[in-house]
Amino acid sequence: MAAYAALLSLRHIIEQLQHHPSPPISLDQNQVQSLTDNLNFLQEFLEQGYPCVGISKEAIDVFESRIAEAAHAAEDIIETRIVDQILGGSKKTKSTRMQDHLLRILSTFCGAGSSRSPSTRQNVVAGLDLDKVIQDMGLIKKDVMEIKDNNIGIIEDHLHKNSSTLAGAASSRSHLTTRRDAVVGLDELLIEVMDKLTGQQSNLRIIPIVGMGGIGKTSLARNAYVKFMKHFDIRAWVTISQNYNVREILLEILLCINKAESLESLSAKSEGELGERVHKTLWGRRYLIVLDDIWSAEAWDKVNLFFPENGQRSRIMITTRLLDVASIGSHGVVMDFLNEDKSWDLLCRSVFEEEEDCPPELEEIGKKIATNCKGLPLSLVVIGGHLAKSKRTREHWEYISENTKNIVNSEDDERCLKVLQLSYNHLPIHLKPCFLYMGVFPEDKKIRVSCLVKLWVSEGFVKPIKGKSLEVVSREYLQELCDRNLILVHKRGSSGKIKYCKIHDLLRELCLREAQREKFFYVTRPHELTIPQGINTQRRIGIHQSMSEKDPILRTLQYVPLVRSLIGKFGKGLPLLDFRLLRVLKADDDKPLFHKIGTRNKYSLEVVFRLINLRFIAIQSDGLKNSGFPSSVNLLWNLQTLIVNRTFGGVAPCEIWNMTQLKHVHFLHFELPDPPIGAKDDEFVLGNLQTLSRIRKFKCGEEVVKRIPNINKLQISYSNEPQGLLSYCLDNLGHLHKLESLRFTIGTLFKQPPNDWVQNFILPNSLKKLTLMGTKLKWEDMKTKIGWLPNLEVLKLRYKSFVGTEWETAEGQFCNLRYLLISSCSDLEWWTTDSNHFPRLEHLHLEDLDKLKEIPSCIGEISTLQSIQLLSCSDEAVISAEQILKEQ
Repeated sequence: MAAYAALLSLRHIIEQLQHHPSPPISLDQNQVQSLTDNLNFLQEFLEQGYPCVGISKEAIDVFESRIAEAAHAAEDIIETRIVDQILGGSKKTKSTRMQDHLLRILSTFCGAGSSRSPSTRQNVVAGLDLDKVIQDMGLIKKDVMEIKDNNIGIIEDHLHKNSSTLAGAASSRSHLTTRRDAVVGLDELLIEVMDKLTGQQSNLRIIPIVGMGGIGKTSLARNAYVKFMKHFDIRAWVTISQNYNVREILLEILLCINKAESLESLSAKSEGELGERVHKTLWGRRYLIVLDDIWSAEAWDKVNLFFPENGQRSRIMITTRLLDVASIGSHGVVMDFLNEDKSWDLLCRSVFEEEEDCPPELEEIGKKIATNCKGLPLSLVVIGGHLAKSKRTREHWEYISENTKNIVNSEDDERCLKVLQLSYNHLPIHLKPCFLYMGVFPEDKKIRVSCLVKLWVSEGFVKPIKGKSLEVVSREYLQELCDRNLILVHKRGSSGKIKYCKIHDLLRELCLREAQREKFFYVTRPHELTIPQGINTQRRIGIHQSMSEKDPILRTLQYVPLVRSLIGKFGKGLPLLDFRLLRVLKADDDKPLFHKIGTRNKYSLEVVFRLINLRFIAIQSDGLKNSGFPSSVNLLWNLQTLIVNRTFGGVAPCEIWNMTQLKHVHFLHFELPDPPIGAKDDEFVLGNLQTLSRIRKFKCGEEVVKRIPNINKLQISYSNEPQGLLSYCLDNLGHLHKLESLRFTIGTLFKQPPNDWVQNFILPNSLKKLTLMGTKLKWEDMKTKIGWLPNLEVLKLRYKSFVGTEWETAEGQFCNLRYLLISSCSDLEWWTTDSNHFPRLEHLHLEDLDKLKEIPSCIGEISTLQSIQLLSCSDEAVISAEQILKEQ
């Protein structure tokens, strides 16, 4: 996985240099072609999954380590040349340690001696050694071709040998125990499954049970299976492996159906003959088939045709971790984590005998242990088994409470992690780096998705797809991981997209272990006293607890020359000057800067902008009024995401218009400068810019609009402007033809915006999401400015965005609106509308409307409506909402 991520990252660097309008260095085209050829071959090889029959896991790890080291060495050489070129030799003394480190790496596989004299060191690092890396990649490519050639015969022999033992394997797996697993906490789900099994529908029904590994899918299915032994004429239970075999599945079904069936006679039959036998046996009978732990829709497609639709109320249960497999049936059951009460019940069932209660003195600490398992039944069963075999003293149980995670991960040879490891092993290789990266974040962290996808892109994990931005592809990766129950959806936004996500503690532990094994990243652990071996070669480091300047890990980090990513909390003890090749600096902790000055991690912009290789910056600035926004920002040749939060405002330097690679800019309390005077139309164009948020006094003049042609998201604010709003040319907003999300705020210092600005407030038809605050528009303006927007899906009307006592809507407007929020528009008393005025509305959210007389009853007639939410509204509004609910 680390090898694949390294290849992708190197490819991104080469492509960025080739497509950059003003690249800091030029690469030799012969070297580029050779590198690209090797990259293409090795990347395709890893994507296809190379044969590993006869090859040990250790040998595979060594081989992939060679690929990763070669790609990393090429990265280091190219980026060192870039940094040296931009800095123009002013940092030669600081680059000596980097050059020595590069030479040591090269000597391990290229034969480049690290004992070269200082006079020749620069030449070696500058270019000649890139040829050596290319040569080594060529040797790796040659080794790959030999592996592929040598394994063809080995695989054929292996398959032939396996075919003779197939029946024996089926025989050993086909007999399911009739015992029932403990289903504490799953009672309601068991009833749901039982209802689906015994329903009166005569047609064949597919019942998927879907959820994360270890959440109890098999236990639920087994209890339902055993409970209805006499309800079905024929039953069969088949466990599907990741590398499924259709012939083996059919054999298991036949052996379950007829225990007296001759194994020898079945083994002699072809797959087609076995399938025909299954079909004939099931025809005319009421049958129940369980396909346990199925890993692909393809496996279902290949066995589905053997299950007849015989009108006998037959059922097929499927357990799976994958949402796309669960979509096979329309009567599925989705399993979630247990709540605290159910967790405690399951823990007690695992620890104590059936008639035994928990001793009162252990109940409080026992419930804490149950809570530590985070609702995962497998964890509760494992820790319960440990408690059942150990001393029942408060002291021992307190020890278990403090070490729950470690015990769960070590009990039964890491039973929990082995179950979850299957999910990781089954991931396509392009998803593995993104999944493992989740371990960089703190435990129980709510991760903002908009930030996560930018990080994946900046790290170089996302493979380009023609016609899609890397951010769009990145969100598709996230959805795939959620569909596989590896990442948890924590909260969705008003548009339905995932806004925050999380990862279960055990899955995070899996990420940390895999990342450590592959040297993918290093994350500091709480109370870690010793510095891990090899940290000086780490490329990504996460720190999530505040540290003092004397902390040994912080002192060590100053001598990690190849680090590319720093994420977390660094306190005041982490100097940034030595991280010459740093790409990602995330030190903002995802929190706004509204805390007391001095309580946040703050960095001088001037110091940060010296790290010219950065692609992603998210920081709290030092917040001093006299600390401006340095013009050196344009030295960051490949900066894509710039997030700067600070207490006091300022104006960004004009040089920002030179930063052609910028995609996302978030300034808290900053203003965007005008483009350079007299610039040509094709100069200073930020063609990659997608997001521009929290910008003060945004001047939407013609010169600005034509230089941000692809802007997708815009958040702007105005306050106490003496010249009014006309000078900001808001009519030009209508020329931003790719703008989909707009947040427009007028500060409270504006007592009353002049009426004439409304006439110049023109919105583009491309808008899908609109948030207004403090605009003090009149409800009549809704018809002319907003209602006719054809693509609008989300409309948020916040504090005093509209004034007036009555809002009357018109037919034909809001044709695509799905989410409507009206908050703190305190004048509103009467809302006159009709159900066909909001034909697609799904969610209505009303806040702080203390004068609203009622919610129109026709709102309840909207067929798509899913929810009405009220907060601090009038009693009349609440009563009308209750009446709508009653009527529906």
